Amino acid sequence: MALTLPKLKLHNKILLALILGALFGAAFNVDKHKLQLEYVRDGVSETVLLEHWERFEFLDPTGSGRAFGSEDQSAILSYFRNLDRSRRAGLSVRVEFSGSVDAVREFGSVRTVNKVKTIATLIKPVGTIFIRLLMFVAIPLVLSSLIVGAASLGDIRKVGRIGAKTLFFYSVTIVSAITLGLVLVNWIQPGTRLSADAHDRLMVEFQGNIQQKIEQGASFDITDTIIRVVATNPIKAMADGEMLQIIFFALIVGVSLTLIRPEKAAPVVGFFDGFSDVMIRMVDLIMKIAPYGVFALIAGTVGEFGFDILGTLGWYAITLVLALTIHQFVTLGVLVKVFSGMHPVRFFRGIKDVMLIGFSSSSSAATLAVNMEACEQKLGVPKEITSFVLPLGATVNMDGTSMYQAVAAVFIAQVYGIDLSLTGQLTILLTAVLASIGTAPVPGVGIVMLIIVLRSVNVPEEGIALILGIDRLMDMCRTVPNVSGDAAVAVIMAKQEGVLAPQSIIIPDEFSAA
Repeated sequence: MALTLPKLKLHNKILLALILGALFGAAFNVDKHKLQLEYVRDGVSETVLLEHWERFEFLDPTGSGRAFGSEDQSAILSYFRNLDRSRRAGLSVRVEFSGSVDAVREFGSVRTVNKVKTIATLIKPVGTIFIRLLMFVAIPLVLSSLIVGAASLGDIRKVGRIGAKTLFFYSVTIVSAITLGLVLVNWIQPGTRLSADAHDRLMVEFQGNIQQKIEQGASFDITDTIIRVVATNPIKAMADGEMLQIIFFALIVGVSLTLIRPEKAAPVVGFFDGFSDVMIRMVDLIMKIAPYGVFALIAGTVGEFGFDILGTLGWYAITLVLALTIHQFVTLGVLVKVFSGMHPVRFFRGIKDVMLIGFSSSSSAATLAVNMEACEQKLGVPKEITSFVLPLGATVNMDGTSMYQAVAAVFIAQVYGIDLSLTGQLTILLTAVLASIGTAPVPGVGIVMLIIVLRSVNVPEEGIALILGIDRLMDMCRTVPNVSGDAAVAVIMAKQEGVLAPQSIIIPDEFSAA
């Protein structure tokens, strides 16, 4: 009799892929004592592998340069990336090796300096394709779902009522997340635990990487953000991925459909309703490769960055992850139980896939379609609620990102010895709430919004260099409360409107299976 293995459900496959990816990345991590250098000799481009250097020195035609030691791979790469084009022209490198016949070598006309890739980093494009496929669906799904959601609510007063309640509950989750983060960072005081040596090393390695982000932050203005919500060209807004503009346009179209004759509105609503179903079905197909995409993403991330940086920034990481965990499983669980009556265990079991995809992708937009399907098919939230509440939340509700901005701002202030008063911390809370509205639902953008928060309390922007090394890992962690908060409010709104389906009539779907 043949032995048959049980078929794993999708969330178990993704979890297994995440664990195996982390182990694979750790086993095939990038060697921090190797660099690949491309240079030109006699008009021909050549590539050389450098390893075990004692001194690595850049020499440029202006006469200035900089030397690095054997443990400074990140600083070397950071310095080279931030050289402008004029200084790269004619750039030379002098390398001193220990225990080598060629103790000193010089390379002229250097073009690139890179880490030496491993199999873990080489497979990362598989994960990138997976995320791009999810992002590929996000914008048409937001547009069609919001139009249908607003139109299906029936009248403009119902749209206004549900919209106001939705924004209220999103505000509750964001404010509670920021408050919790501020309480923990003031209690644990991670910034006072960072040694002077670690501070100096982190600043040297990541200082150059933040200049462009500071310039991006300088261009942010809350008034301008509000004005830009109204697109002059909605087609261009969709092409550029301007989520707030897309949401505004979709809501206006949906509301306008409720104001014209039903026989005129029905074909338009029917088209977008069918189009939304097509997008959801497309997600089902994309999710077939989710375990492979997750494995490649996690392996590439761990392989490139490793876990060593967590030792240096351990207290900061512990503080933030603890705050995110409490908000995720306590605050959101309590809100769901109190305002919808749903048991928290049932809620979190229903969004397992959502949490795993959110963690792997670091993107609320990429997780949106998965979130909509989970809420509808596993939690009993009707489409008229998910299609209105979730696309809105993917852009304006950023629980984890807002908490991160508050924790990071106080951590940096503590490192610099700046004592933030109660007024200063209330300023952080208000600024983080406002900044979250303008935060795009894509990986890494939270670091730009952090600059706005730091400026609001006069904390040096350069301090971002202290946390940049683990921002990718923290970005993954903070996306989980972002997407879970959206699902929690969707469940609450369904209950508030009296349309939340009883658990007994929710039928498991194919999406939750293999």
